[in-house]
Parts: sequence; structure tokens; C-alpha cells
Amino acid sequence: MSGPETVDRVLMTCAVVFVVVAGALLLFRISRGPSMLDRAISLDVFAAVVIAGLGAKSAFALDSFYFPIMLVLAFLGFTGSVGIARFIAVRDKPLSRQRAGGKEGQR
Repeated sequence: MSGPETVDRVLMTCAVVFVVVAGALLLFRISRGPSMLDRAISLDVFAAVVIAGLGAKSAFALDSFYFPIMLVLAFLGFTGSVGIARFIAVRDKPLSRQRAGGKEGQR
């Protein structure tokens, strides 16, 4: 094995270790998150970590088979994040003036 191949192997191993550690930390945050928003964000980041892991595996094996799978996962992660953001935006909408004051129409 030549010098560049050794460097590539070491860097790929470090990338895989970082992805595994990030995944473990995210699973901890998903299980112990203080709020549903924290859990939702953790799931979105977990999807990104899975995509990074597939990219590392694809680069390690010199195979482009996983690229369409990574693209679909990225699309699903994005649409899931938008859906969660819309749900939280509707849920946390401030009360209207009429409902909050109750006396504006009685003048």
C-alpha cells in the first residue's frame, strides 16, 4: 500500500468513527430531548448523519450505488423538517386580538 492509499484509509476510518459517534450522540438526544422540537431537530440531523455515513461508505468502496439513496434521504429529511416547522408554527400561533382582549368589540 502506497502513502496516499494509507492516508486515504486513515481519513476514511476517522470519518466513519466520527459518523458513528455523532449518530450515538444524536440517538441520546432523541431519547432524552427536553422537548418535541429538540427531538425533531435531532431526527433531521440524524438523517444528515445517515447520508454522511452512506457517502463515506460509497467513497470507501469506490461505488456510486448509494448516491440515489442519499438523494432520496435528503429530500425526505427536507420535507420532514418543513412539515415539522409548519406544525409548530401553527401550534405556537399567538392569539388574535379579539380573543386575547375580549373587550375591543364592546366599545
